[in-house]
Amino acid sequence: MKALTVHAFKPYSEHKVEEVAPAPMKPGHIRIDVKAAGLNFPDILMVEGKYQMKPPFPFTPGSECAGIITEVADDVPHLKVGDRVAAMVQNGAFASACLAPMMVTWPIGDMPFETAAGLALVYGTSYYGLKQRGSLKEGETLLVLGAAGGVGLAAVELGKAMGARVIAAASTDEKLAVCKAHGADEVINYSAEDLKARMKELGGADVIYDPVGDKFAEPAMRTLKWYGRYLVIGFAGGNIPKIPLNLALLKSIDIRGVFWGTWTMKDPKGHRENMGEIISMLKSGKIKPRISGEYKLEEFAAACDELTGRRAMGKVILKMTQESED
Repeated sequence: MKALTVHAFKPYSEHKVEEVAPAPMKPGHIRIDVKAAGLNFPDILMVEGKYQMKPPFPFTPGSECAGIITEVADDVPHLKVGDRVAAMVQNGAFASACLAPMMVTWPIGDMPFETAAGLALVYGTSYYGLKQRGSLKEGETLLVLGAAGGVGLAAVELGKAMGARVIAAASTDEKLAVCKAHGADEVINYSAEDLKARMKELGGADVIYDPVGDKFAEPAMRTLKWYGRYLVIGFAGGNIPKIPLNLALLKSIDIRGVFWGTWTMKDPKGHRENMGEIISMLKSGKIKPRISGEYKLEEFAAACDELTGRRAMGKVILKMTQESED
């Protein structure tokens, strides 16, 4: 089978696709003929050795995929060969085949593989952040930074579906137009406007969803209302901000970390419930996943360029074959 293989931590442009032997089957697992995989910013950090976890070499990155089951372990009761599924894996999705635990594999029916492959992480992270960590309530105001990116756009849609007033902040008018099309009530171009001043004009936020960090974190936090919640998602802006803790004291605000991947392992039941609710929202039309770009596995570096260049407006997908099945 073919797989993007990491032999040492180095820039993402230097990693190559290789022919490798399939992994042996494990109890509680299924083997998937991968049709599409979702690319996420942590995947780039992983192959460059900048992520919290550092797998032993060699390894194949990638945490979410969709495809067709080709093999099932004897102790898996509810999945069978031929099922169309999506799955989350700790690593291994950027390959023509991968093993996935049955507990984080779910049927996708007739959903396109490209849509299914890009659903779990961005919507899973954002829904866990807004629901379990942010305690977002109907009628509250949600500010989303980096709102046109994968998790950001998912947060815009989910916040709206949960009954919040959603303010989307991004760096270009083109990105903000996408946010408006996906439900944002107000938009802020923080390359052209003063984020803090504009947010104060709009009345501040109850919850801030921040996958960007860097220079926007502190001015955004200063616009939280009393008992506001600041959700730390990631640091796509580059630098990890140093926040004066007196900001948390002055309005009794909470700074809450959102580490969705580990939560799915600690609370698989809660994760399954969340995914069920996300799929229900998809079927009802409340959320409409947007694919920003599709690339062949061999075009991994170009796909990463779209993320690191902050050009992505929605999800970036890797396809294992030139024409993925629908």
